[in-house]
Amino acid sequence: MICLCALIASYFIYGKAIEKIAGVDESIVTPAYRLEDGVDYIPMSKFKLYLVHFLNIAGLGPIFGAIQGALFGPVAFLWIVLGTIFIGSVHDFFSGFMSLRGDGFTMPDIISKYLGKTVKTFVTIIIVLTGILVAATFATGSADLLANLTSVPTIIWLVIIFVYFLVATLFPIDKIIGKIYPIFGALFLLMAIMMIGALLLNSTYTIPEFTTQGLYFTEKTIFPYLFVTIACGAISGFHASQSPIVARCMKSEKDARPVFFGAMVLEGITALIWAAIAMAFFHGQPQLAAIYGASPSIGVNEMATTLLGPIGLILTIIGVVVCPITTGDTALRSSRITLADELHMSQEKLISRLKLAIPLFIVSFALTFVDFSLIWRYFAWAQLIIATAVLFAGTVFLIQNKKHYIVTLLPAIVCTLITFGYILQAPEGLRLPSMTANIISVIATAIIAIIFIKKYKLSS
Repeated sequence: MICLCALIASYFIYGKAIEKIAGVDESIVTPAYRLEDGVDYIPMSKFKLYLVHFLNIAGLGPIFGAIQGALFGPVAFLWIVLGTIFIGSVHDFFSGFMSLRGDGFTMPDIISKYLGKTVKTFVTIIIVLTGILVAATFATGSADLLANLTSVPTIIWLVIIFVYFLVATLFPIDKIIGKIYPIFGALFLLMAIMMIGALLLNSTYTIPEFTTQGLYFTEKTIFPYLFVTIACGAISGFHASQSPIVARCMKSEKDARPVFFGAMVLEGITALIWAAIAMAFFHGQPQLAAIYGASPSIGVNEMATTLLGPIGLILTIIGVVVCPITTGDTALRSSRITLADELHMSQEKLISRLKLAIPLFIVSFALTFVDFSLIWRYFAWAQLIIATAVLFAGTVFLIQNKKHYIVTLLPAIVCTLITFGYILQAPEGLRLPSMTANIISVIATAIIAIIFIKKYKLSS
């Protein structure tokens, strides 16, 4: 409850501070009006954009990541709260605000502007790959659950999902995304609220308190595994690929805090709820260990139907099938927009959109046949790289505007440390001993920080 209150308060306190530091100016005409094209640049209301963006960045992330992160015990609550407030929300705000100030630029163009073309090329590749991985991951999770609930094979559901992806990605943003996604966003949040309500009213379940004895539930150390496992519920570079989608539809810069900072806070609350539910429902390590590294969709279905009965089944279909599918299609949409900007291809004509969308869909569909847990871990690591680059870009943005840059620099350094720590010791990485990997990570992070500080003369 303390964590929940801290997240809510952060929007009004820290969010206000970040808004002031950024220099929000509602007199500036936004790209939605200046560049309106009827496809991607269309003025939309703040409330609608808030729900659309929340659904775009949420999907399975704050559910699956939080459930797997629950394996580490109540310490997961601390990472969700501190990560959301001081890293995730700041990252999301500046990724959206920089896009808003830059004609709705996608992240590669923003990275190029503030960090240079070399970093831009690398980030472009990572963003496109992340969009493809998100679509593959979320489609697989949804298809697995649908196959479990019906007699229809997973492959059939995958084909149906990807056909929808193609249609939704090609349509103008206000035709499908703008009309029905806000409804799904509201239902996604309702599912989490009803689940935690049912849990609290059921005396069978007890949410564990944070204690120093409960730091390690598994042989996997908290650093760096917890920080990568719970990605979307604390910090996710994938959100930066979604920010330009709504930045291109924002009517006023004053909408940036509620849409970008606010949606991330709500995602943190969602992750907090699901982590608490998983810890209470599965009663600790043995059951949670079976979920870690696997597709938790079946576990979500079990929790929902047990706590909420038939209503839980309906909410499961919405929360673990419909909402992730909507996130998957916007992930591919952002990949298409990113490539279009890089190749300078206009997207007003359908044929132009098809030229980019079809190859992306083929690659993403092929990845659905790869092990889910492997895709999830690579996705989590890839998005952390993007988040690090965006936070460093945000730091340069603040430096150039003579603002307090420490609010983005410190999170950038933390993300750098986690990124190195994970890939150096993870099974899908270099598999170095934990101590060795951590020492190298500290040294590498220090070198990058010193180079960055000297380049931009922050010491002065």
